[in-house]
Order: sequence, then C-alpha cells, then structure tokens
Amino acid sequence: MAMLQRFLLLCIFFISASAAKVQTKVTDNPADELITALNSNRTANKLSSLYSNPGLACLALQYIKAYGGDCKVVGGPDGKKPAESEFAQEFAPNCGVQTLSLAQITGRFLACQSKYAEPSEAFNDILIRNTKSLDILYSKNHTEVGAAVSGSGGGGPYFWCVLFSNGKPKSSFSTGGVEPKVSRPGCFSGSNDQCSGASSLSQTIYLWTITVGASVALLYALGV
Repeated sequence: MAMLQRFLLLCIFFISASAAKVQTKVTDNPADELITALNSNRTANKLSSLYSNPGLACLALQYIKAYGGDCKVVGGPDGKKPAESEFAQEFAPNCGVQTLSLAQITGRFLACQSKYAEPSEAFNDILIRNTKSLDILYSKNHTEVGAAVSGSGGGGPYFWCVLFSNGKPKSSFSTGGVEPKVSRPGCFSGSNDQCSGASSLSQTIYLWTITVGASVALLYALGV
C-alpha cells in the first residue's frame, strides 16, 4: 500500500510539472518567434538578418489596433490601411516612441484570420502569399523589423503584422532608453513580455483543470 501511495504521489507531481511546463510554452511571445522565422528565412537565402526593434514592433501592434478587429478590410479589393500620418500622430505617442526618431517604413505584412496559427505557420502560409511578399521579405533596403500579433477582445479574429524599416538600428524608433508602452490585448517583438490572449489563457486554464482534477482523483484513491 505504501508503495502504491508513493507511486500515485509521483504521478501528481509529474502531471503538475508537465502542466507548468506547457503553461510557460503557450504563453511565450509569438511575435518574437515570428521574427526568428523571418530572419532564419533571410539568412538561409544569404541575406543579412534584421535588427529586431521594439519601438517599431510596438508601432506594428498599434497598426493592428487601427483596424478595430475588422478582418474584412485587410487586403483584397476592399482593403484599407491606416494613414501614414497616424504613425507620428497616434501610434508613436501610444508607444512612447519619440516622433523625431521615426524612420521610413520600407515594407509591411498584414494578415488576419479567424483561427490562431503558430508563428511558423503564420509566416509561411499566411504572411508569405505570393511573389510580392517574397520581394518585400528579401529586399536589401531593410535594416530592422518589428512584429506584432493580437486577437480581438482576447480571442479571434487574429491579426499578424510585420513592419520593415531602413532606420538606424538602436537609434530609430527610440523610446529614450525605456521599454515601449505595452498595451493589451496582443504583444510585440522585443518587449520582454508574454503575449495575452484567449488562446494562451484557455490552454492554461485547461491544463490546470486537468491537473487539479487528476490530483483530486488520486488523493481520493489514497483516502485523503
């Protein structure tokens, strides 16, 4: 009986540890992973990797928010995009980016769909759609990049945005030595912050529900 108790207690520990490990995994920053996939693709094609600029990435998240969760106006014949003036008048102040440090946007990717996609899938299947996308990706005019991902109201639809610039790394899109302002929902690359959204939250709750349920069942079996 004592051996059975020790075995069941070890099972509880294993389940809890596994849930904690997966919890960390599902709440990582997918925008950072998107930048990794992008730079890996560039270097595989003998191009330089781009500097991941947090200030530029914060602007990418503001760019997403300008759509107000409306997927229908992303791309296609009815596609719209924010006015260029919004970068200086709204996006930069919302991020704490100094307007005098803004540099030219040399390219952008934007996509939206109802279902969440892992960063590698989003990069390969959603953002890179045609020859024009590849031309933007492999352009030698870029020096830095920023990415953002966000859902609407903590869930779908999900937006992915990548902004490229020819600015001077570590001096353009400057926040004066402080972290760019974090806004929810969503996340951006280089922010040293975990992403918020229904996808990660629901998975975390689900995992801990399994853990608690399994623990209660095992403790009941032990007669506790």
